[in-house]
Amino acid sequence: MYDHYSFEEATAYQIELAKQLKFQPLDQIKTIAGADISFDKGSSTMYAGIVLLSFPEMVVQSYALETYETTFPYQPGYLGFKEVPALLKVWDLIPVKPDVVVLDGNGILHPRRMGVASHFGILTHQPTIGCAKSILYGNNHLPEKSKFSTTEIKSNGEILGYALRTKDNIKPVYISAGHLITSEQALAAIKKCVGNYRIPEPTRLIHDIVNDFRTGKLKAGFHQVSAPLTLF
Repeated sequence: MYDHYSFEEATAYQIELAKQLKFQPLDQIKTIAGADISFDKGSSTMYAGIVLLSFPEMVVQSYALETYETTFPYQPGYLGFKEVPALLKVWDLIPVKPDVVVLDGNGILHPRRMGVASHFGILTHQPTIGCAKSILYGNNHLPEKSKFSTTEIKSNGEILGYALRTKDNIKPVYISAGHLITSEQALAAIKKCVGNYRIPEPTRLIHDIVNDFRTGKLKAGFHQVSAPLTLF
């Protein structure tokens, strides 16, 4: 899908996509999804997955898995070009779409406001949230060390996201709106997804699922969970 793009072309495309960004509050969130990719170093095969959970109960309802071949390189700031095509293939397998998708990466907390969550959100017309494990862009004033302490991340006076500490005395995660949700609502939603781990449940769970898919423990396709498991 993007393998023929140069970084110059990819940059121009991000700038054009960013013109389509919209931020508005969701009326309600009853289902939330986590999306992520796994791969073997040096391989062109992407193992993509999306898991759907009830919100705020965090009960797993279903998940979908698919592979995709790409040669686009991993490069900071261009994650969408590597991962979004694979995630779109998975997205097509899901019969009933979730209210919002959390992606392992940034939304508008990005030099061109076009992290993987924003990229995916625009192409799917779907509310999305970026939840990154490290900061890519903007000032990084760390929050207090207690759970749910938060600081704003700004660039040129504009709030692009938040550093959120999900447990006492651990590194924060970085939350930003992707598309069709406000930054404040994105932060509030992620707080409700926090369980016993640093990484919020939607992206923590799908990270484990796609790794099991990559190692052959799970099969491609859409899988309904008939006896849902509560994660915490």
